[in-house]
Amino acid sequence: MQGLKGKNVLVTGGTSGIGQAIAVRFAEYGANVAINYLKKPEEAEETEEQVHSCVKRMQKHGVRDVLVGADVSNEDEVVHMIEQTVEELGSIDVLVNNAGIQISRPTEELSVADFEKVLAVNLRGSFACAREAIKRFIATDTPGAIINISSVHQRIPKPGYLGYSVSKGGMQNLTTTLALEFAARGIRVNSIGPGATITPINRAWVDDPDKAEMVTSHIPMRRAGTADEMAGVTCFLASDDAAYITGQTIFVDGGLTLYADFREPWSSE
Repeated sequence: MQGLKGKNVLVTGGTSGIGQAIAVRFAEYGANVAINYLKKPEEAEETEEQVHSCVKRMQKHGVRDVLVGADVSNEDEVVHMIEQTVEELGSIDVLVNNAGIQISRPTEELSVADFEKVLAVNLRGSFACAREAIKRFIATDTPGAIINISSVHQRIPKPGYLGYSVSKGGMQNLTTTLALEFAARGIRVNSIGPGATITPINRAWVDDPDKAEMVTSHIPMRRAGTADEMAGVTCFLASDDAAYITGQTIFVDGGLTLYADFREPWSSE
């Protein structure tokens, strides 16, 4: 993909699932990758091994990777993470805000602390990372790209996951506002909205035929997506092929946001 070779990319929440697939795919395109982990470097070992494997397979021996620890809900740790990324890779060209959590609970039982915890990681953390990356882009007078990993639930309500839905709705506005504010400086901000995706965290329904049918019955393409499919669109948005795209969310969802339950005619005529 054009324009990714040699770029320096930071992927938050890069230890598994979609984040891991994104880090590996960037490395395949010849980008250097900073892989963010939360608590211990060991959390990112599998991602790092996959990056090394693809580098060897693709014979891109110039590709570098580093592990950068940070809790994105902690402002000081975010600042240090960006500093470490720049120190070890030389600069930052692309930020992927992927780190995220969700808490499942009926709203009448949801504590303010749990609601704020989800927003602190998913929304405030994405803001803090974006702010620090933008500071670097401006300081060096270089273009940059930010890709926020949002969700179909920035559009589709998700009862029982209020904090998550609100955080992703906020991420949509974070994306569009930053895109408008910094477009003239050559800083592009976009997001992807994954639908149901096969990742380790979703094994409970992926491995249960009945639960899997409940999920896929709402998807026009009748299947869940893969983390690699999310990674491909993320890399596209960071590439020169997307040089004239900013402020957009691309839903990678098999048509879920088309409201599949209305696929059959329901007119009363």
